[in-house]
Amino acid sequence: MKITPEETEHVARLAHLDLSAVEVHAMTEQLDRILSYVAKLNALETEGVQPTTHALAIHNAFRADEVHSSLTQAEALANGPQQNGEAFVVPRII
Repeated sequence: MKITPEETEHVARLAHLDLSAVEVHAMTEQLDRILSYVAKLNALETEGVQPTTHALAIHNAFRADEVHSSLTQAEALANGPQQNGEAFVVPRII
């Protein structure tokens, strides 16, 4: 598969890219290599192969949600270095 510099310039215009002549040449070569590789992949026989999102089977590693009692406000504030009885006291950032 061969992509032309004109096609590369067209794609660049669609993407609102202003490419120099050197960049168009480099991008044309890169796009040609990418499209050649995709053509190779399209030639593979994939009939009967299940689509996958990962090479290895992944199982849900999350634990089940369980309701637990929460800390009271006083217990939570006791864990901080400074508090004013209602909230943690932190340096002001402006």
